[in-house]
Amino acid sequence: MASPPPAALHAEAAPALDLLTVPQVMARLQLGRSAVYDLLRSGQLASITLGRARRIPTHALTDFIHARLEQDAGR
Repeated sequence: MASPPPAALHAEAAPALDLLTVPQVMARLQLGRSAVYDLLRSGQLASITLGRARRIPTHALTDFIHARLEQDAGR
């Protein structure tokens, strides 16, 4: 039996990090492109840049939603 390639072993060891595109975040939050980029620019929503592409980790979107829920509950 052949052993899996080293890259496959590494992928199994580390959990996959789901990255969303800006249009995917727009759809999930039901916001426009400018509103999402405003959240990114202000630091309210974390993201990474890969080349020229902006990606938002799913956990960053979840963290943003939880923070907003806590903020709105405190009002």
